[in-house]
Amino acid sequence: MSGKPVFSGIVCELNPLHRGHAYLLQEARRHSDAVVCVMSGNWVQRGEPAVLSKFVRARMALACGADLVAELPLPWACAGAEPFAFGAVSLLDSLGCIGQLWFGSECGDAERLNRLASLLLSPAFSNALRDCLQTGKSFAAARQQAVTQLAGSEEAALLESANNILGIEYCKALHRLQSPITPMTVKRMGSPHDSRQEATPDAFLSASQLRELLREGQSLEGLLPPAAWQILQEEISAGRAPGDFSRLETAVIARLRSMSKAEFAALPDVSEGLENRLYEVSRRALTLEALYEGVKSKRYSHARIRRIVAAAFLGIPRNLPAKPPYFRVLAMNARGREVLRAASQKATIPLLSRPRDFLQGPEEPRSLFALEQRATDLFALTLPAPPACGWDCRQGVLALSSVDPAENGEAERVSKENR
Repeated sequence: MSGKPVFSGIVCELNPLHRGHAYLLQEARRHSDAVVCVMSGNWVQRGEPAVLSKFVRARMALACGADLVAELPLPWACAGAEPFAFGAVSLLDSLGCIGQLWFGSECGDAERLNRLASLLLSPAFSNALRDCLQTGKSFAAARQQAVTQLAGSEEAALLESANNILGIEYCKALHRLQSPITPMTVKRMGSPHDSRQEATPDAFLSASQLRELLREGQSLEGLLPPAAWQILQEEISAGRAPGDFSRLETAVIARLRSMSKAEFAALPDVSEGLENRLYEVSRRALTLEALYEGVKSKRYSHARIRRIVAAAFLGIPRNLPAKPPYFRVLAMNARGREVLRAASQKATIPLLSRPRDFLQGPEEPRSLFALEQRATDLFALTLPAPPACGWDCRQGVLALSSVDPAENGEAERVSKENR
Protein backbone atom coordinates (compact mmCIF):
# COMPACT_ATOMS: atom_id res chain seq x y z
CA MET A 1 0.00 0.00 0.00
CA SER A 2 1.43 3.35 -1.00
CA GLY A 3 1.01 6.55 1.03
CA LYS A 4 -1.32 6.57 4.01
CA PRO A 5 -3.84 3.78 3.42
CA VAL A 6 -7.58 4.24 3.90
CA PHE A 7 -9.22 1.39 5.77
CA SER A 8 -13.00 1.05 5.77
CA GLY A 9 -15.31 -0.87 8.08
CA ILE A 10 -18.65 -2.60 7.48
CA VAL A 11 -21.01 -4.05 10.11
CA CYS A 12 -22.83 -7.08 8.77
CA GLU A 13 -24.51 -10.43 9.31
CA LEU A 14 -24.25 -11.85 5.75
CA ASN A 15 -27.06 -14.29 6.50
CA PRO A 16 -26.49 -15.19 3.68
CA LEU A 17 -24.20 -12.91 1.66
CA HIS A 18 -26.35 -11.60 -1.21
CA ARG A 19 -26.01 -9.18 -4.11
CA GLY A 20 -26.77 -6.16 -1.96
CA HIS A 21 -23.90 -7.07 0.36
CA ALA A 22 -21.60 -7.58 -2.62
CA TYR A 23 -22.54 -4.13 -3.94
CA LEU A 24 -21.76 -2.53 -0.56
CA LEU A 25 -18.40 -4.32 -0.38
CA GLN A 26 -17.63 -3.17 -3.92
CA GLU A 27 -18.44 0.46 -3.10
CA ALA A 28 -16.35 0.39 0.08
CA ARG A 29 -13.52 -1.20 -1.91
CA ARG A 30 -13.64 1.59 -4.53
CA HIS A 31 -12.90 4.16 -1.84
CA SER A 32 -10.53 2.13 0.34
CA ASP A 33 -7.28 0.23 0.46
CA ALA A 34 -8.82 -2.48 2.64
CA VAL A 35 -12.26 -3.43 3.97
CA VAL A 36 -12.82 -4.77 7.49
CA CYS A 37 -16.09 -6.55 8.29
CA VAL A 38 -17.40 -6.90 11.83
CA MET A 39 -19.83 -9.79 11.46
CA SER A 40 -22.30 -11.45 13.79
CA GLY A 41 -21.32 -14.94 14.85
CA ASN A 42 -23.50 -18.05 14.74
CA TRP A 43 -26.50 -16.27 16.30
CA VAL A 44 -27.89 -13.09 14.81
CA GLN A 45 -29.92 -10.04 15.75
CA ARG A 46 -33.25 -11.68 14.99
CA GLY A 47 -32.64 -13.91 18.03
CA GLU A 48 -32.11 -16.92 15.77
CA PRO A 49 -29.22 -19.06 14.53
CA ALA A 50 -27.72 -18.08 11.19
CA VAL A 51 -28.35 -20.36 8.21
CA LEU A 52 -24.58 -20.79 7.74
CA SER A 53 -21.81 -20.93 10.31
CA LYS A 54 -19.73 -17.82 11.00
CA PHE A 55 -16.71 -19.59 9.49
CA VAL A 56 -18.53 -20.16 6.19
CA ARG A 57 -19.89 -16.61 6.09
CA ALA A 58 -16.44 -15.20 6.82
CA ARG A 59 -15.10 -17.20 3.89
CA MET A 60 -17.87 -15.79 1.68
CA ALA A 61 -16.95 -12.28 2.79
CA LEU A 62 -13.32 -12.73 1.72
CA ALA A 63 -14.45 -14.20 -1.58
CA CYS A 64 -16.67 -11.18 -2.27
CA GLY A 65 -14.42 -8.25 -1.38
CA ALA A 66 -13.62 -8.16 2.36
CA ASP A 67 -10.02 -8.29 3.56
CA LEU A 68 -10.46 -8.89 7.27
CA VAL A 69 -13.45 -10.41 9.08
CA ALA A 70 -13.89 -10.14 12.85
CA GLU A 71 -16.63 -11.58 15.03
CA LEU A 72 -19.16 -9.43 16.86
CA PRO A 73 -19.48 -11.33 20.15
CA LEU A 74 -22.77 -13.04 20.97
CA PRO A 75 -24.28 -10.60 23.51
CA TRP A 76 -24.03 -7.71 21.04
CA ALA A 77 -24.91 -9.80 17.97
CA CYS A 78 -28.20 -10.85 19.64
CA ALA A 79 -29.08 -7.38 20.97
CA GLY A 80 -31.42 -4.64 19.81
CA ALA A 81 -30.36 -2.09 17.20
CA GLU A 82 -28.68 0.35 19.61
CA PRO A 83 -26.38 -2.08 21.53
CA PHE A 84 -25.80 -4.10 18.34
CA ALA A 85 -24.57 -1.01 16.51
CA PHE A 86 -22.60 0.37 19.45
CA GLY A 87 -20.80 -2.93 20.05
CA ALA A 88 -19.88 -3.36 16.39
CA VAL A 89 -18.81 0.24 15.81
CA SER A 90 -16.74 0.20 19.01
CA LEU A 91 -14.78 -2.75 17.63
CA LEU A 92 -13.95 -0.83 14.46
CA ASP A 93 -13.11 2.30 16.45
CA SER A 94 -10.87 0.32 18.82
CA LEU A 95 -8.53 -0.59 15.94
CA GLY A 96 -7.42 3.04 15.72
CA CYS A 97 -6.89 2.88 11.96
CA ILE A 98 -10.39 2.78 10.38
CA GLY A 99 -11.25 5.91 8.42
CA GLN A 100 -14.74 5.18 7.05
CA LEU A 101 -17.82 3.21 8.10
CA TRP A 102 -19.91 1.98 5.17
CA PHE A 103 -23.53 0.83 5.37
CA GLY A 104 -26.61 0.54 3.21
CA SER A 105 -29.66 2.71 3.82
CA GLU A 106 -32.99 3.36 2.18
CA CYS A 107 -32.33 7.12 1.94
CA GLY A 108 -28.70 6.91 0.74
CA ASP A 109 -27.76 10.17 2.50
CA ALA A 110 -25.16 9.79 5.28
CA GLU A 111 -25.19 13.48 6.19
CA ARG A 112 -28.92 13.43 6.78
CA LEU A 113 -28.77 10.27 8.90
CA ASN A 114 -25.87 11.72 10.89
CA ARG A 115 -27.85 14.91 11.64
CA LEU A 116 -30.77 12.85 12.90
CA ALA A 117 -28.39 10.79 15.05
CA SER A 118 -27.19 14.02 16.70
CA LEU A 119 -30.78 15.02 17.37
CA LEU A 120 -31.57 11.65 18.98
CA LEU A 121 -28.68 12.18 21.40
CA SER A 122 -29.84 15.67 22.42
CA PRO A 123 -31.54 16.63 25.71
CA ALA A 124 -34.41 18.13 23.71
CA PHE A 125 -35.17 14.74 22.16
CA SER A 126 -34.92 12.94 25.51
CA ASN A 127 -37.51 15.30 26.98
CA ALA A 128 -39.85 14.99 24.00
CA LEU A 129 -39.53 11.19 23.98
CA ARG A 130 -40.34 10.97 27.69
CA ASP A 131 -43.49 13.00 27.19
CA CYS A 132 -44.59 10.85 24.24
CA LEU A 133 -43.96 7.59 26.12
CA GLN A 134 -46.16 8.80 28.97
CA THR A 135 -49.13 8.73 26.59
CA GLY A 136 -48.83 4.93 26.36
CA LYS A 137 -47.27 4.72 22.90
CA SER A 138 -44.76 2.03 21.99
CA PHE A 139 -41.12 3.15 21.93
CA ALA A 140 -41.02 3.23 18.11
CA ALA A 141 -44.20 5.31 17.86
CA ALA A 142 -43.11 7.66 20.63
CA ARG A 143 -39.71 8.16 19.03
CA GLN A 144 -41.28 8.99 15.70
CA GLN A 145 -43.67 11.48 17.28
CA ALA A 146 -40.84 13.15 19.21
CA VAL A 147 -38.74 13.56 16.04
CA THR A 148 -41.77 14.94 14.19
CA GLN A 149 -42.18 17.58 16.89
CA LEU A 150 -38.52 18.59 16.74
CA ALA A 151 -37.55 18.15 13.08
CA GLY A 152 -40.69 17.56 11.05
CA SER A 153 -42.45 14.56 9.54
CA GLU A 154 -39.98 14.19 6.66
CA GLU A 155 -37.09 13.52 9.02
CA ALA A 156 -39.26 11.33 11.25
CA ALA A 157 -40.08 9.18 8.20
CA LEU A 158 -36.44 8.07 8.12
CA LEU A 159 -37.25 5.98 11.20
CA GLU A 160 -39.74 3.86 9.26
CA SER A 161 -37.07 1.86 7.38
CA ALA A 162 -34.89 -0.84 8.92
CA ASN A 163 -31.59 0.09 7.27
CA ASN A 164 -32.06 3.79 7.96
CA ILE A 165 -32.58 2.95 11.63
CA LEU A 166 -29.41 0.87 11.77
CA GLY A 167 -27.47 3.59 9.94
CA ILE A 168 -28.68 6.16 12.46
CA GLU A 169 -27.57 3.86 15.28
CA TYR A 170 -24.12 3.53 13.69
CA CYS A 171 -23.89 7.32 13.56
CA LYS A 172 -25.06 7.61 17.17
CA ALA A 173 -22.34 5.16 18.18
CA LEU A 174 -19.70 7.23 16.39
CA HIS A 175 -20.89 10.33 18.25
CA ARG A 176 -20.91 8.56 21.61
CA LEU A 177 -17.42 7.19 21.04
CA GLN A 178 -16.20 10.57 19.74
CA SER A 179 -14.77 8.53 16.89
CA PRO A 180 -12.91 10.07 13.95
CA ILE A 181 -14.49 7.50 11.60
CA THR A 182 -16.61 9.07 8.83
CA PRO A 183 -20.04 7.50 8.12
CA MET A 184 -20.59 6.64 4.45
CA THR A 185 -23.73 5.13 2.95
CA VAL A 186 -24.99 3.66 -0.30
CA LYS A 187 -28.63 3.45 -1.27
CA ARG A 188 -29.86 0.00 -0.40
CA MET A 189 -30.27 -2.32 -3.36
CA GLY A 190 -33.04 -4.89 -3.56
CA SER A 191 -36.36 -5.67 -1.92
CA PRO A 192 -37.22 -4.50 1.60
CA HIS A 193 -36.75 -6.71 4.65
CA ASP A 194 -39.21 -9.62 4.96
CA SER A 195 -40.75 -8.85 1.55
CA ARG A 196 -41.28 -11.29 -1.29
CA GLN A 197 -40.02 -10.70 -4.83
CA GLU A 198 -39.99 -12.95 -7.84
CA ALA A 199 -36.73 -14.94 -7.84
CA THR A 200 -35.50 -13.90 -11.27
CA PRO A 201 -31.80 -13.97 -12.25
CA ASP A 202 -31.51 -10.17 -12.01
CA ALA A 203 -33.41 -9.82 -8.71
CA PHE A 204 -31.84 -8.43 -5.53
CA LEU A 205 -33.70 -10.63 -3.04
CA SER A 206 -33.66 -9.77 0.65
CA ALA A 207 -31.75 -12.00 3.06
CA SER A 208 -35.01 -13.12 4.71
CA GLN A 209 -36.44 -14.32 1.37
CA LEU A 210 -33.19 -16.08 0.49
CA ARG A 211 -33.23 -17.88 3.85
CA GLU A 212 -36.79 -18.98 3.24
CA LEU A 213 -35.91 -20.36 -0.20
CA LEU A 214 -32.88 -22.12 1.24
CA ARG A 215 -34.89 -23.81 3.99
CA GLU A 216 -37.47 -24.89 1.41
CA GLY A 217 -34.69 -26.73 -0.38
CA GLN A 218 -34.66 -24.44 -3.40
CA SER A 219 -31.47 -23.60 -5.24
CA LEU A 220 -30.03 -20.11 -4.87
CA GLU A 221 -27.94 -20.44 -8.03
CA GLY A 222 -28.08 -17.16 -9.90
CA LEU A 223 -29.49 -15.34 -6.85
CA LEU A 224 -26.20 -14.95 -4.96
CA PRO A 225 -22.83 -13.59 -6.10
CA PRO A 226 -21.11 -16.48 -7.94
CA ALA A 227 -18.35 -16.88 -5.33
CA ALA A 228 -20.88 -17.00 -2.47
CA TRP A 229 -23.04 -19.51 -4.36
CA GLN A 230 -20.05 -21.81 -4.95
CA ILE A 231 -19.22 -21.84 -1.23
CA LEU A 232 -22.87 -22.41 -0.29
CA GLN A 233 -23.12 -25.31 -2.73
CA GLU A 234 -20.05 -26.95 -1.16
CA GLU A 235 -21.54 -26.61 2.33
CA ILE A 236 -24.90 -28.07 1.29
CA SER A 237 -23.19 -31.01 -0.43
CA ALA A 238 -21.13 -31.70 2.69
CA GLY A 239 -24.21 -31.62 4.98
CA ARG A 240 -23.05 -28.49 6.77
CA ALA A 241 -25.94 -26.26 5.63
CA PRO A 242 -28.47 -24.85 5.92
CA GLY A 243 -29.10 -24.38 9.62
CA ASP A 244 -32.71 -24.73 10.74
CA PHE A 245 -33.89 -23.40 14.12
CA SER A 246 -36.74 -25.94 14.17
CA ARG A 247 -34.16 -28.61 15.04
CA LEU A 248 -33.72 -26.87 18.41
CA GLU A 249 -37.35 -25.93 19.05
CA THR A 250 -38.11 -28.58 21.67
CA ALA A 251 -34.82 -27.89 23.46
CA VAL A 252 -35.58 -24.16 23.63
CA ILE A 253 -39.10 -24.71 24.97
CA ALA A 254 -37.75 -27.21 27.52
CA ARG A 255 -35.23 -24.64 28.73
CA LEU A 256 -37.94 -21.99 29.14
CA ARG A 257 -40.23 -24.38 31.03
CA SER A 258 -37.44 -25.05 33.53
CA MET A 259 -36.97 -21.35 34.36
CA SER A 260 -38.37 -19.42 37.32
CA LYS A 261 -39.81 -15.91 37.18
CA ALA A 262 -36.64 -14.63 38.82
CA GLU A 263 -34.53 -16.22 36.07
CA PHE A 264 -36.69 -14.59 33.41
CA ALA A 265 -36.38 -11.25 35.18
CA ALA A 266 -32.57 -11.52 35.07
CA LEU A 267 -32.47 -11.74 31.25
CA PRO A 268 -31.30 -8.83 29.05
CA ASP A 269 -34.09 -6.47 27.96
CA VAL A 270 -36.69 -7.84 30.41
CA SER A 271 -38.46 -5.10 32.39
CA GLU A 272 -41.83 -3.87 33.63
CA GLY A 273 -43.05 -7.30 34.70
CA LEU A 274 -42.45 -8.96 31.33
CA GLU A 275 -41.00 -11.94 33.22
CA ASN A 276 -44.52 -12.85 34.39
CA ARG A 277 -45.86 -13.01 30.84
CA LEU A 278 -42.83 -15.02 29.68
CA TYR A 279 -43.25 -17.45 32.58
CA GLU A 280 -46.95 -18.03 31.96
CA VAL A 281 -46.85 -18.34 28.17
CA SER A 282 -43.77 -20.64 28.19
CA ARG A 283 -45.79 -23.15 30.21
CA ARG A 284 -48.49 -23.59 27.60
CA ALA A 285 -46.84 -22.80 24.25
CA LEU A 286 -45.94 -25.86 22.18
CA THR A 287 -44.04 -24.02 19.44
CA LEU A 288 -41.71 -21.04 19.38
CA GLU A 289 -44.06 -19.12 17.09
CA ALA A 290 -46.92 -19.64 19.56
CA LEU A 291 -44.62 -18.43 22.33
CA TYR A 292 -43.58 -15.29 20.44
CA GLU A 293 -47.19 -14.48 19.54
CA GLY A 294 -48.37 -15.11 23.09
CA VAL A 295 -45.81 -12.79 24.68
CA LYS A 296 -45.57 -9.93 22.18
CA SER A 297 -47.69 -6.86 22.70
CA LYS A 298 -47.96 -3.24 21.64
CA ARG A 299 -44.95 -2.42 23.82
CA TYR A 300 -42.89 -5.59 23.23
CA SER A 301 -42.14 -6.43 19.60
CA HIS A 302 -41.81 -9.87 18.07
CA ALA A 303 -38.08 -9.25 17.50
CA ARG A 304 -37.49 -8.24 21.12
CA ILE A 305 -39.21 -11.40 22.39
CA ARG A 306 -37.14 -13.57 20.02
CA ARG A 307 -33.93 -12.03 21.38
CA ILE A 308 -35.04 -12.57 24.98
CA VAL A 309 -35.81 -16.23 24.25
CA ALA A 310 -32.40 -16.64 22.59
CA ALA A 311 -30.73 -15.07 25.64
CA ALA A 312 -32.55 -17.52 27.92
CA PHE A 313 -31.52 -20.52 25.83
CA LEU A 314 -27.90 -19.46 25.31
CA GLY A 315 -27.29 -18.11 28.81
CA ILE A 316 -26.53 -14.51 27.80
CA PRO A 317 -26.14 -12.51 31.02
CA ARG A 318 -27.84 -9.18 31.67
CA ASN A 319 -24.88 -7.20 32.99
CA LEU A 320 -22.18 -6.84 30.38
CA PRO A 321 -19.69 -4.11 29.49
CA ALA A 322 -20.96 -1.58 26.94
CA LYS A 323 -18.22 -2.57 24.48
CA PRO A 324 -16.73 -5.94 23.48
CA PRO A 325 -13.40 -6.48 25.31
CA TYR A 326 -11.51 -8.04 22.38
CA PHE A 327 -11.27 -8.10 18.58
CA ARG A 328 -11.47 -11.70 17.35
CA VAL A 329 -10.22 -12.39 13.83
CA LEU A 330 -12.11 -15.03 11.83
CA ALA A 331 -10.61 -14.57 8.37
CA MET A 332 -8.11 -12.43 6.48
CA ASN A 333 -6.13 -12.07 3.30
CA ALA A 334 -2.90 -10.20 2.54
CA ARG A 335 -4.57 -6.80 2.83
CA GLY A 336 -6.18 -7.89 6.09
CA ARG A 337 -2.74 -8.58 7.52
CA GLU A 338 -1.78 -4.99 6.65
CA VAL A 339 -4.76 -3.74 8.65
CA LEU A 340 -3.77 -5.89 11.62
CA ARG A 341 -0.20 -4.61 11.43
CA ALA A 342 -1.46 -1.03 11.52
CA ALA A 343 -3.90 -1.84 14.33
CA SER A 344 -1.24 -3.57 16.42
CA GLN A 345 0.32 -0.14 17.02
CA LYS A 346 -2.94 1.67 17.86
CA ALA A 347 -5.59 -0.79 19.07
CA THR A 348 -7.12 -0.18 22.49
CA ILE A 349 -8.27 -3.81 23.01
CA PRO A 350 -6.50 -7.15 22.41
CA LEU A 351 -6.41 -8.49 18.84
CA LEU A 352 -7.03 -12.22 19.22
CA SER A 353 -7.17 -15.11 16.79
CA ARG A 354 -6.07 -18.31 18.56
CA PRO A 355 -8.25 -20.04 21.20
CA ARG A 356 -5.26 -20.17 23.52
CA ASP A 357 -5.14 -16.36 23.40
CA PHE A 358 -8.47 -16.38 25.24
CA LEU A 359 -7.55 -19.15 27.66
CA GLN A 360 -4.39 -17.35 28.74
CA GLY A 361 -5.92 -13.87 28.93
CA PRO A 362 -7.93 -11.90 31.51
CA GLU A 363 -11.18 -13.21 33.02
CA GLU A 364 -13.57 -11.04 31.00
CA PRO A 365 -12.44 -12.21 27.53
CA ARG A 366 -12.15 -15.79 28.86
CA SER A 367 -15.73 -15.93 30.15
CA LEU A 368 -17.09 -14.28 27.00
CA PHE A 369 -15.27 -16.77 24.79
CA ALA A 370 -16.64 -19.64 26.91
CA LEU A 371 -20.14 -18.27 26.26
CA GLU A 372 -19.33 -18.09 22.55
CA GLN A 373 -18.13 -21.72 22.57
CA ARG A 374 -21.37 -22.94 24.17
CA ALA A 375 -23.44 -20.96 21.68
CA THR A 376 -21.48 -22.49 18.79
CA ASP A 377 -22.00 -26.01 20.17
CA LEU A 378 -25.76 -25.37 20.33
CA PHE A 379 -25.76 -23.76 16.88
CA ALA A 380 -24.14 -26.93 15.52
CA LEU A 381 -27.35 -28.84 16.34
CA THR A 382 -29.26 -26.75 13.78
CA LEU A 383 -27.15 -28.18 10.93
CA PRO A 384 -28.03 -31.31 8.91
CA ALA A 385 -24.83 -33.07 10.08
CA PRO A 386 -23.80 -31.44 13.39
CA PRO A 387 -20.10 -31.42 14.29
CA ALA A 388 -19.01 -32.45 17.80
CA CYS A 389 -18.59 -29.95 20.61
CA GLY A 390 -15.47 -27.83 20.60
CA TRP A 391 -15.90 -26.51 17.05
CA ASP A 392 -14.96 -22.98 18.08
CA CYS A 393 -11.60 -24.18 19.41
CA ARG A 394 -10.83 -26.51 16.52
CA GLN A 395 -11.40 -23.92 13.80
CA GLY A 396 -8.44 -21.68 13.08
CA VAL A 397 -8.33 -18.37 11.25
CA LEU A 398 -9.08 -18.64 7.54
CA ALA A 399 -5.94 -17.14 6.02
CA LEU A 400 -5.65 -16.51 2.29
CA SER A 401 -2.16 -16.05 0.91
CA SER A 402 -3.23 -13.40 -1.61
CA VAL A 403 -5.84 -10.67 -1.99
CA ASP A 404 -7.78 -12.33 -4.81
CA PRO A 405 -9.46 -15.58 -3.63
CA ALA A 406 -9.33 -16.88 -7.20
CA GLU A 407 -5.54 -16.80 -7.05
CA ASN A 408 -5.46 -19.04 -4.01
CA GLY A 409 -7.19 -22.08 -5.45
CA GLU A 410 -6.19 -24.97 -3.23
CA ALA A 411 -4.00 -22.61 -1.22
CA GLU A 412 -7.07 -21.40 0.63
CA ARG A 413 -6.54 -22.94 4.02
CA VAL A 414 -7.25 -22.87 7.69
CA SER A 415 -4.02 -21.70 9.26
CA LYS A 416 -2.96 -24.48 11.63
CA GLU A 417 -0.57 -22.35 13.59
CA ASN A 418 -3.56 -20.29 14.75
CA ARG A 419 -5.34 -23.19 16.40
